[in-house]
Amino acid sequence: MAGRASGKPSKKQGPAKGSGGKVRRSLEGKGATPPAHMRHWYKDKARAERIEREARGGGGSSSRAPSRTRREDAPEVIGGRNPVVEALRAGVPANALYVAQRVDNDDRVREAIKIAADRGIALLEVSRDKLDRLTESTVHQGLGLQVPPYDYAHPEQLVERARDAAEVPLIVALDGVTDPRNLGAIARSATAFGAHGLLVPSRRSAGVTAGAWKTSAGTLATLPVARASNLTQTLQAYREEGLFVVGLDGTATVDIADVELATEPLVVVVGSEGKGLSRLVREACDQIARIPMNAAAESLNAGVAAGIALYEVARHRRR
Repeated sequence: MAGRASGKPSKKQGPAKGSGGKVRRSLEGKGATPPAHMRHWYKDKARAERIEREARGGGGSSSRAPSRTRREDAPEVIGGRNPVVEALRAGVPANALYVAQRVDNDDRVREAIKIAADRGIALLEVSRDKLDRLTESTVHQGLGLQVPPYDYAHPEQLVERARDAAEVPLIVALDGVTDPRNLGAIARSATAFGAHGLLVPSRRSAGVTAGAWKTSAGTLATLPVARASNLTQTLQAYREEGLFVVGLDGTATVDIADVELATEPLVVVVGSEGKGLSRLVREACDQIARIPMNAAAESLNAGVAAGIALYEVARHRRR
């Protein structure tokens, strides 16, 4: 039939409609990816991932598992305006003073900056997020002070310090005290009542950390802390040098106020709040004494107990 093309008829019915540029615009994309701090979801996601990493391996418990163990020779950061100012006033060795950006500039901040500048301590302005990490999320109030690893004394140096000052030795030993804040509080009491140093075991015991510096109110800058690889053997060595050892225990029959050894060269041993003195340390003591208290209170915090005992020793020595 004339005028008819061979093959399948065309499905095209008319001119195709245009997209109005929508396809071309969709291919252009949405521009450059915004930086991390402009993405509102970024911090929430990062925070959730960090919490998940820290909690991993905890079996769903509420305890947090640190992502890595702090090295013993790593510096630490004291957080908080009062602790930082007190540490600087006391001459605590420091490497850097961290000041949070846009911090409220009060008298303590100004004093901390001035002392740091006078001592040649590096002054670093950091974000609050970084200061949170440096202080391990403690309350820092916009100030942090980095202190180098503590240089522990030898146990014999504590006795030498007393003899160099022509004073009757008074040493405080800690048995099973694991909270650095207790160590700091005991250091404060020991300084107030004339002790010549603290003795701590090298294992399973609190050390001089940022928490200890914070509660010591700067007294750890002048009071030496010695470490003993074996606390029982060190106490025996002290006894051989002429020192007496008095342990604090609630089951004793003698009150600390009635201990006649208080005026002698003395080591006062403070145990943990829960377990008290260990058996071997107890056997190494010349006398066991108690702090009398009402029956409603089962025990005292180690820091409080040390303060009371040292006050009684100082009272005997003033007579």
